Amino acid sequence: MSSRVLKKLHGEKDLAAALGIDGMSESDDGDISLRGSVDKPVNNRFELLNSVEHSLSDTEAKEDDDRENEPPTEGQERNKLEKQDSTHSTDSLKRRKKKKKKKLKSQKSTEENLDDGDDEIEASIREVNKLLGEPEAHASFHRQSCDKLPHEKSVLSIDLRSLNPDNEMKKIFGSKVVQNEQVKKRGRGRGHGRSSILVSQKNWPHIGKPGLSMRLLETKGNLHYFAFEHSKQYQTIQLQFLEAVESFNPENIVALLNTYPYHIDALLQLSDICKMGDDSQMAAELIEKSIFIMECCFHPLFNLASGNCRLDYRITENRSFFIALFKHLVIIGLRGCNRTSLEFCKLLLSLDPDEDPLGVILMIDYYALRSSQYEYLIKLYYEWNPSRNLFQLPNFAFSVALATYLFSVEDDEPTHEADLMLQDALIMFPGFLLPMLNKCNVEPDKAVLSDPLFRPTNDPPALTQLLSLYVGRTYGIWKAPDIIAWLERQVREVMSRHKNEDLFFEECEEKKKLRFVGTPRNVLRHIILSDIRDATANLPQDLVSSSMYGFDPLPPLDSISSYARPTRPVVQDDRGVLSTFFRSLLPNFNVPRDGAAAAEAPREAGAQGGDVRGDLRRSVTSLLDAMRDLISNIHLADVPNEGDVDSDEERER
Repeated sequence: MSSRVLKKLHGEKDLAAALGIDGMSESDDGDISLRGSVDKPVNNRFELLNSVEHSLSDTEAKEDDDRENEPPTEGQERNKLEKQDSTHSTDSLKRRKKKKKKKLKSQKSTEENLDDGDDEIEASIREVNKLLGEPEAHASFHRQSCDKLPHEKSVLSIDLRSLNPDNEMKKIFGSKVVQNEQVKKRGRGRGHGRSSILVSQKNWPHIGKPGLSMRLLETKGNLHYFAFEHSKQYQTIQLQFLEAVESFNPENIVALLNTYPYHIDALLQLSDICKMGDDSQMAAELIEKSIFIMECCFHPLFNLASGNCRLDYRITENRSFFIALFKHLVIIGLRGCNRTSLEFCKLLLSLDPDEDPLGVILMIDYYALRSSQYEYLIKLYYEWNPSRNLFQLPNFAFSVALATYLFSVEDDEPTHEADLMLQDALIMFPGFLLPMLNKCNVEPDKAVLSDPLFRPTNDPPALTQLLSLYVGRTYGIWKAPDIIAWLERQVREVMSRHKNEDLFFEECEEKKKLRFVGTPRNVLRHIILSDIRDATANLPQDLVSSSMYGFDPLPPLDSISSYARPTRPVVQDDRGVLSTFFRSLLPNFNVPRDGAAAAEAPREAGAQGGDVRGDLRRSVTSLLDAMRDLISNIHLADVPNEGDVDSDEERER
């Protein structure tokens, strides 16, 4: 209906009252325009803000339209022509400024909201304190003191981001170089799609169920003890692997891996074979693959970063994880990722810090120095030295002194403390000097050569092994010119103290006699796995001549295994005349099958609790003794000569 008809029926006021509108106006064309708004209950108080914003935006839009519709003046046209080129370049800046203003407004609004929320929380806390009767001043002081408490990290706490060597490579060479290398390695194939912490992803197929799992053994306080487990099928494969290793034929191990590509010990053993064949890339990839398989089998409670998860090295199934991590960190260190190797050292040490089955404490100082983590090494030394006597280890005695010196030089502080520490280390371990100078191609002074203090013949064999290990590993750090000059100054001070008959010399000699009586088994295991020529040359001869396997070198004497290897049947009639002859001499003698001259596998020795290799050696020794007695007791009969026979015949004639 038109406005005129409505006016005739109701009138203007009655029509406004009937519709509930404040006012009504008529336009030129006869349409009705409503002035005001319908009274509605306001359910949301923010609707008023929205209405105000809409009204303001509408008025601004109308003003802009009116300005655009006005005819421009001559000055405006001239300015428009002059600024036409500059407006195009300033539009992007204006847009950026508008975006920044919007971000600042949003940040201010969020901060105001957070402050309001904090005020409400504090008000509610005050009310609760009033109800509970706790004084308000005490509550605020307690809250402030909790905020100011220093949260010191443990020396074994692990940064999971530092376990990835790619992150360190990006810091050294840049992210673009590392990304290009990753693209080349990945190629066009699709990876497994599973994230991993310990190793970087490769184009490995899906694992499925490899037969390896982890279970929680017990919980003592805040420490959780775990153990890997082998399924029945995995146990059968493990026995086949031991047979392949004892055959001394690498093709048998390769054939086993072609059938079972996720067998851990076979991967570790094949990596050693590739390393001996100068295929370091394949060796590294095999070790990473074994670590990835074991990581996929972790227990849900096995947290690497917490530092409270333990693995017992005596359990046979756990050793593969230790050895794989050890070999992995050594390979990463050779690539220059020393910070990553330091994190893996902390990880290995946290798995069994009391026993330290692989002797990680002998190399954690090296990677701390290489990665310039001087403060961490000093902190570790002062926390563990009272309980573990780290000063009696050559690597810590010299490395902590060097770290203190380098840390003081960086801060432009005096090096008096580092000087005294190096002097004490030289007095305690004088056999360090000449091998280190020889390794660094530095000719020592004649006074040093003539001094009997620095002769290495006075050191016991166990100490000589540790010194050769340290010198062979860290000589690249000590050969710096400023460090050599610092070492030379401290050697002169030590010689002067020796002439003055310092009592500290006698004290150190007594400590060495009590400390370095024999080489512990974990130190020997560390030397074997490190593969440093200077250290392996000083190993005992019986240990070098015995057969050792890379997947489990020098297993503990008190090994724990969930399953034992079946005993071999005695073969009687299929070994030929020689074996029958030996068995006739020694009834207990049994020739191993497949021509294996080695002893039983270390895993069987640990499971049975005996030394099978020693039994075989004793049986062979007794066999040789019997052979010597047999040969010595043989008396040949007197055979007449041809001349004697002829003379007898002539006599008869």
